[in-house]
Amino acid sequence: MTTDIALVKTPHKTLNYTHKQLQEFAKCADPINGPYYFMENFFYIQHPTRGRLKYEPYDYQDRLAHSFHENRFSVNLLSRQLGKTTTAAGYLLWYAMMVPDSTILIAAHKYSGAQEIMQRIRYAYESIPDHIRAGAITYNKGSLEFDNGSRIISATTTENTGRGLAISLLYADEFAFVRNTIAKEFWTSISPTLSTGGKAIITSTPNSDEDQFWDIWTNANKCFDEFGNETLVGRNGFKAFKALWPEHPDRDEKWASDERGRIGDERFRREHDCEPIVFEETLINGIYLSNMVGREPIEKQGQVRWYKRPKKGGTYLLGLDPSLGTGGDFAAIQVFELPTMEQVAEWQHNKTPIQAQVRLLKDIVDYIFEATQNTKDIYYSVENNAIGEATLVAINEFGEENIKGYFLSEPKRVGMGTSTRSYRKGFTTTNKTKLSACAKFKQLIETNKVTVNSKNLISELKTFVADGNSYNARIGDTDDLVSAALLITRMMQTMQSYDSGLDSQMRGIDEPMVMPLPFVMG
Repeated sequence: MTTDIALVKTPHKTLNYTHKQLQEFAKCADPINGPYYFMENFFYIQHPTRGRLKYEPYDYQDRLAHSFHENRFSVNLLSRQLGKTTTAAGYLLWYAMMVPDSTILIAAHKYSGAQEIMQRIRYAYESIPDHIRAGAITYNKGSLEFDNGSRIISATTTENTGRGLAISLLYADEFAFVRNTIAKEFWTSISPTLSTGGKAIITSTPNSDEDQFWDIWTNANKCFDEFGNETLVGRNGFKAFKALWPEHPDRDEKWASDERGRIGDERFRREHDCEPIVFEETLINGIYLSNMVGREPIEKQGQVRWYKRPKKGGTYLLGLDPSLGTGGDFAAIQVFELPTMEQVAEWQHNKTPIQAQVRLLKDIVDYIFEATQNTKDIYYSVENNAIGEATLVAINEFGEENIKGYFLSEPKRVGMGTSTRSYRKGFTTTNKTKLSACAKFKQLIETNKVTVNSKNLISELKTFVADGNSYNARIGDTDDLVSAALLITRMMQTMQSYDSGLDSQMRGIDEPMVMPLPFVMG
């Protein structure tokens, strides 16, 4: 190969080809084996320590390239630093130059990621001899346009990325790390543009088993039809490909041990073992979350999901996190049983008005009373902040006496001297009380003292992440079921002062004794 190649080939340039050059171009343009021949002979990469090198793929990279080329839709789960971006850059460049009039969209979860892929493509293009490469009409950091009518466009993944384009090939990089609400909207908007025959390549390390990438990956691995016959691709039309760190020839158990020591076991399992452990700082430990499995309700009463039938001898706590019911924030009710500390039921809706939320709370209480026949075994409460004030009014208008059981409230706070501070029923949530409830809920779950049955609650816990000095739902997700569960936790903490068995069960081994405060039952 010559060393005096211009960085960019002039578009529509007339060249005289030798017989050998024509043969080389024909091999590169071959629709079956062309990409492999091109990448083996004309694809150069920039190694971080060794500089400019001809691409020499490892076995798994060769198989990855075949996955890209031989399938219309391919989803690829790969460990970090296996060279997937390099392989993708080579294939995308080949496609643009050898498949005329193609529109290739590179969608990355960050702007820097899109620019990194384009930089690799430009570096490779600048090393290709003119008899192989297409002439460049537009040549910049964000896009390339060739004189054969093809173009490569790079962009950050948003809800509208690619909308309106007739895409020949989509490459979605690190798709698991695109915010899930955005990923779902993006996939919904981009799918019609591929319906006329376009290809899609998705690559990523995993993030969560609740996101769009994992949904595509899971369905791609369902390779059996309705008659039980194995198919070449999954039910969604995607071919699944997976490569983990042991396939890299420079990585062995010593490397793995050293890497675990540097980044920790949780990150290693996500980044290199490709386990869907949530990337962000979740309240519940990511590894523990990945092992939590909910189950289907045993019964549904309207929108209330029951996971266990109430019974005599149990004590039941009901916590209502209210909302306006106008279609925005959700209202949620959680029901837990004592002393088992097991989730019994839950409800969640965003268009139920406050008065109807109170009536639903009453209906759930009645159902439990039918089983227990004891009002002393039923405790309910509400969060009384903001919208909660309207809920207290609604309960008062409905008639507290019409709701069986006890309205549990947080302890009264006595002010200085003999005066008593103003008091409202229910529980007031401040940043301090929320963090305290989060800490206790985390401890109870991670020590297996609380049983969570709801898949919906587990899903919310996977997106309930650190936010400044507190915890909240990740942007675009909800945390109303979690908020109701935290209210239940505070109710448990209030009641443990008066139940030695519950007190012992809730207390950690090393948790110091806290003097109890009086609590109020309405």
